[in-house]
Amino acid sequence: MLRIKKLDIFILKSFLMLFIGTFFICLFIFMMQFLWRYVDELVGKGLEMSVLAQFFFYSALTLIPLSLPLAILLAALMTFGNFGERYELLSMKAAGIPLLRIIRPLVFFCLFLSCISFYFQNVVAPKAQMKLWTLLVSMKQTSPELDIPEGVFYDEIEGYNIYVKQKDRKTGMLKDILIYNFSDGFENAHIIWASEGKMEMTADKQHLYLHLYNGEQFENLKSQSISSNNVPYRRETFREKHTIIEFDGGFNMVDGSFLSDRSDSKNMVEISHSIDSLTFRGDSIGRSLYSEIKSSAYRDIDLTKKDSVKMIESHMTIINADSLFSSYTLSEKDKTLGNAAERAESLASEWNMKSYPTTDVDNNIRKHKADWHKKITLSLSCMIFFFIGAPLGAIIRKGGLGMPVVISVLIFVIYYIIDSGATRVAKSGEMDMVLGVWMSTLVLAPLGAFFTYKSNNDSVVFNAEVYINFFRMLLGLRPSRHVFKKEVIIEDPDYPNILARLDDLCNECQIYDTEHKLSGAPNYYRIFTNSGHDDKIARISEKMEHLIEELSNSKDGTLLNFMNKYPILSTKAHKSPFDNRWLNLPAGLIFPIGVFFYFRIWRFRLRLDKDLKNIIKTSREIQDRIKNESFII
Repeated sequence: MLRIKKLDIFILKSFLMLFIGTFFICLFIFMMQFLWRYVDELVGKGLEMSVLAQFFFYSALTLIPLSLPLAILLAALMTFGNFGERYELLSMKAAGIPLLRIIRPLVFFCLFLSCISFYFQNVVAPKAQMKLWTLLVSMKQTSPELDIPEGVFYDEIEGYNIYVKQKDRKTGMLKDILIYNFSDGFENAHIIWASEGKMEMTADKQHLYLHLYNGEQFENLKSQSISSNNVPYRRETFREKHTIIEFDGGFNMVDGSFLSDRSDSKNMVEISHSIDSLTFRGDSIGRSLYSEIKSSAYRDIDLTKKDSVKMIESHMTIINADSLFSSYTLSEKDKTLGNAAERAESLASEWNMKSYPTTDVDNNIRKHKADWHKKITLSLSCMIFFFIGAPLGAIIRKGGLGMPVVISVLIFVIYYIIDSGATRVAKSGEMDMVLGVWMSTLVLAPLGAFFTYKSNNDSVVFNAEVYINFFRMLLGLRPSRHVFKKEVIIEDPDYPNILARLDDLCNECQIYDTEHKLSGAPNYYRIFTNSGHDDKIARISEKMEHLIEELSNSKDGTLLNFMNKYPILSTKAHKSPFDNRWLNLPAGLIFPIGVFFYFRIWRFRLRLDKDLKNIIKTSREIQDRIKNESFII
């Protein structure tokens, strides 16, 4: 019992050391990706370090639930990959400890991490999202840091356009300054030119203080009451001039109460209440629109005086629209159709505009429902990724940061594509919300169960040789025979006996080829009613393999080369598609599949005919070699 406890501690310690490192790496990557989206809001604003620290802190809190699944997947892959690479996992299994018992402490730990992820999403993340979005809106409204470039007009100050020809970085002096002041309107512009000057911010960062030297000022004096084409102006020459421009360069936190309606800034209880409120609001809008449509007058038919007279004369109570339209003249029909089309377009446009409130409400409801389910699916993904990573690492048996990183990124990208794509479709209303949000879980959960089952049973999943052999069998390909000279030979072959056995092998091949007529077309019925192997071919193959095994003790290299010409026979490829008769019958009854298998088996029969002739020819060559080289004493 004590040994198992020490094993649990060892496994937990190995996993924790990797998990902590991978978690902070994943969190850093997601933060850099998040920062890249909003880099334009941060650069050039002159924001203080405290503001940037708040931004990174709140973004880290919101990204923790997203970083946990990837960190668990990568840590599990690396941990069990290291165990497999160092044969520690093999030692545990050799001691009688199954994989499910080995991963049991980590299952409980990942379950704890899933609870932590849910707590962050339901409690911490909504508050952090509220703070983060308030901070982002405040950053967007913050004026950019004053940095007037050379040779271009700078228009970041509202109401002003400033041009600086040259800047002295050491002294801060500006050369050839041109300032356009449009704060009083375009027609009352103030233009200031100075040969040099200097700009600085006031202590409260609310104003820009300008020191200008050796310049001129132009000012239009046109007012709204003056209608003359001649506009008076004032010109002033100065040696030194000081002016103040309003420029709010500080950071001011806005009131974030308007962000309280966002679904990502609410916990599950608040989201449920919001869904109820939005549903009630949507129903109210729908009922009011229905009442308006029902009571609207657009369904009433406007009749001309001529039509009214006809109705009165005929005492009609039901209007036959076709008969009424047929009685019109050509010009009246054209006018009526034009009015109807215009009326239909007007109504379509009107009700399309009136449908916007209900559409917005429906979109908001779907967004709230998606975020409600997302808190559960993202927490559950921690467990799913563990049950993918741990058995996968045990199967691959590769540790370090090479193969595990590639596989982890690939699996996470697949998860992210499925999750984001299906959720987007569900939010648009084209898919059921539960199915769309849970799509990634429904796809990856069976994958995790499959890997866990295969790894627990020590099944071969990523052995390339297994898949190569499968496709070789499917395509009818065979490996070549390779017989090499042995370095140590204990006993030489019995050549007289081998000569007799080679004769026997050649006779059997000749008899089989004559009886079965392999070069001809096979019988379609026999192909799909056969369920066994060819015992005669199996016996020929067995005799040939025994002869090759005995002749491989020869010291003669030419004999070894002859033996490499022997084919590797298949005992059933030329008989039927499957071993089970009840699988062969349906395959033969389905016409396209049956024809495919028929020609495939015909090809194998031709190959077997060629192989038998090759066996006879090679056997005769070996016999001639043995006789000519006097191996028989």
